Amino acid sequence: MDNPPTASQLALLRNAQDAREAAYAPYSNFKVGAAVRTRSGRIYTGCNVENASFGLCICAERVAIFSAVSAGDPQIVEIAMCTGADRPSPPCGACRQVLFEFGRSASVIMGNTNGVVFVSPLGRLFPEPFELPKAERPPQ
Repeated sequence: MDNPPTASQLALLRNAQDAREAAYAPYSNFKVGAAVRTRSGRIYTGCNVENASFGLCICAERVAIFSAVSAGDPQIVEIAMCTGADRPSPPCGACRQVLFEFGRSASVIMGNTNGVVFVSPLGRLFPEPFELPKAERPPQ
């Protein structure tokens, strides 16, 4: 990850760090917060929510993206996530695919609670996303 974060990206990361406080992670104790900025400039946040039936857990990144979509503001330009891991964690594959749906050229800001930050374009983290043929895609 080769780009230093901008002041705006650091502010978005602070939103993700705040969202992390609400994470429900009693099984893994791996709390994650996320924040997305949409083309409109609005910010939406999310945290991971675990469940005793592990398949029903949801990642912070998807919660934030789905919050933007449900508010009618689906064009994601940046996403930030914050964990307590020693090295900032990138989004999982499912989150990368969902992000691609709503922010194909999004910047991904990955940080931890110790202040380590990496920035990468989504295309570098997810070079071969799944896509339907153009005739089957919904209008953008």
